[in-house]
Amino acid sequence: MALRDYQVAGAQFLLDTPRSMVLAPVGAGKTATTLTAMQEALRRGDVRRFLVVAPKRVVTDVWPVEAPKWAPGLLMSLAIGTPAQRLAALAAPTDVVVTNYDNLQWLAEQPLAFDAVVFDELTRLKNSSGKRFKAFEKVIGNIETRWGLTGSFTSNGLEDVFGQCKIVDQSLLGRSKGAFLQQYFTCISREYGDWAPVPGSLEKVMARIKPATFLLDPGVYTTTLPPLHVVELTTRIADRAPYESMKKKFVAEFGDTRAIAQTAATVTGKLQQMSAGFVYADGATHWYSEHKLERLDELLEENQFAPTIIVYNYQAELAALKARYGARAVTMEDPRAVERWNCGKVSILLLHPKSAGHGLNLQHGGSKMVFLSLPWSLELFEQTVGRLHRSGQQHAVWCYVILAEQTIDQTIWRALHDKRNLSDIALEALK
Repeated sequence: MALRDYQVAGAQFLLDTPRSMVLAPVGAGKTATTLTAMQEALRRGDVRRFLVVAPKRVVTDVWPVEAPKWAPGLLMSLAIGTPAQRLAALAAPTDVVVTNYDNLQWLAEQPLAFDAVVFDELTRLKNSSGKRFKAFEKVIGNIETRWGLTGSFTSNGLEDVFGQCKIVDQSLLGRSKGAFLQQYFTCISREYGDWAPVPGSLEKVMARIKPATFLLDPGVYTTTLPPLHVVELTTRIADRAPYESMKKKFVAEFGDTRAIAQTAATVTGKLQQMSAGFVYADGATHWYSEHKLERLDELLEENQFAPTIIVYNYQAELAALKARYGARAVTMEDPRAVERWNCGKVSILLLHPKSAGHGLNLQHGGSKMVFLSLPWSLELFEQTVGRLHRSGQQHAVWCYVILAEQTIDQTIWRALHDKRNLSDIALEALK
């Protein structure tokens, strides 16, 4: 297997820039690029041993699968499972140890023998005040080579950039989050810690980190992929009274059942549930409308039941989908779900964005995806779509978003578009 030209350039950039970041679209081949650079760094003697930190499913399903393709002969151990299993992986005579972000605090308490670290899905360390960030930062002072891989620095705002840059190289944006905010933001509410970027700050921040960032121009990459079609499908709640009551009074009644939102902050969650046709009330799930499920049935029939990924956000939705489609629907709880999907043996794959948003290669099993409800995070949305729209996909990808009319669905969808605009500006500034 051969790298594309832009991947070769990315690998060389990593080798030439010990503390650097690769910003590339989902599916562009960041793992292959990095494995190539890792193998060359080990061959040249620049690095003796790598640590890779990634989301758990990426640890198990991506790195050990991709390594033989792009870095044959590379010895790899996975530091997951019980403490004893993790310690055995650390002690193994391997070139690379791969572990997940949840283990960072534990890892910080172990003697570490690494001179290079790779942060796969760098956005997991955007919170510089988090416990695992602080714990791990204290023990990597002597690690000179640090590479960060991400799809977007600014998926949920410019503020996210600071932590990601600090863990890679604190000289990029400084050591103090407070100083960073004072320089590029204005305080909207000290009580709630709300800050807004001042005009022009995004471009200034991108200019500062540009020397340490390899940007894959999407224009170069997207020409090698089939088209992506995002289609909005609208549906309507037959009885809007409960939804309007929740919106105005923070309460909805269904006979003897009452759903109550305790605060203005929690009412948005209730409204999103109700836009999907259900609400959590009195410790149970109450379905009052199947408008989205019925539209989903119609869509699957219209597509002649072609293999389809259905994305849900709530356990109530998952339960309803499993009950509706029975044995045809497979979840990620099946350890062979990815393998079976890619072999064409699964007609409906049920995914949650947080468990399947990063790293999974699902492009070989189908080209259709439906969002039954939306995540608020642009990163999760794009990463989930990227499971299908990535290198190796042979067909046009169709992504359907089911939106209930005159509900919070439209608000979430607009918010995702607004964040996309922010990311687009950031990319332009890095070119």
